[in-house]
Amino acid sequence: MTLAKRIVPCLDVDHGRVVKGINFVNLRSAGDPVELAQRYCEARADELVFLDITASPEKRKILERVVRDVAENINIPFTVGGGIRGEDDVRMVLCSGADKVSVNTAAVEEPRLIPRLSKIFGSQCVVVAIDAKRRYDSEGPVIVKTTEGDCWFEVYTYGGRKATGLDAILWAQKVAKLGAGELLVTSMDRDGTEKGYDLELTLTISEKVNIPVIASGGAGKPENFYDAFTIGKADAALAASVFHYDKFPIPLIKKYLVERGIEMRP
Repeated sequence: MTLAKRIVPCLDVDHGRVVKGINFVNLRSAGDPVELAQRYCEARADELVFLDITASPEKRKILERVVRDVAENINIPFTVGGGIRGEDDVRMVLCSGADKVSVNTAAVEEPRLIPRLSKIFGSQCVVVAIDAKRRYDSEGPVIVKTTEGDCWFEVYTYGGRKATGLDAILWAQKVAKLGAGELLVTSMDRDGTEKGYDLELTLTISEKVNIPVIASGGAGKPENFYDAFTIGKADAALAASVFHYDKFPIPLIKKYLVERGIEMRP
């Protein structure tokens, strides 16, 4: 049985306000997280992702109150990430109303955290976020032939501020084996550009792991979602700008996809 594809709006939250930038910089306000969450719920988004994007760089806890306020106003699956360092943080987020947690920086710095969280809370609850950026030298262990030439994808942590030297493809394979239930793969090169998802990145990881992959970074029109599902083989597609600024509403994108043979949730 083919699983239905998912459309996932993302709330990048900076000290209580939703923001959006390009390539992880030049952030501008996009609205109130509770109001946007309600809007996306009413528009029948399949899930919602909430990322406290400054929690890890500032080495602070996630904004519990904001998470709770959002959770109380929606009835769709809700993933929360940002500043999660261990079991206590996960427990707090889940008790605040989240269904899943997203970890990036903590997972890179302590990979053993992934099987620990999966054992305690269930792998279906653990989403590993991978922020990846292209590099065009020969240092990376996995070279990908792309439309722009050979490259490899490097993992970044702390909200895209710190290069790790890790190869994103190998890291994706590793975390899948460690017990991650899902991967949120963001192209830093495409983030906020609305030029379409990085299909080489999405496809390469999708073909290397046996867990769901959420494509992220670059959605600007309905065709981009179609390409993520067909060419990139993603299981879900995350977007922000295209929804926040009312360029293409979720029902329109779902209608476009269904008309082209993509199975969507009702």
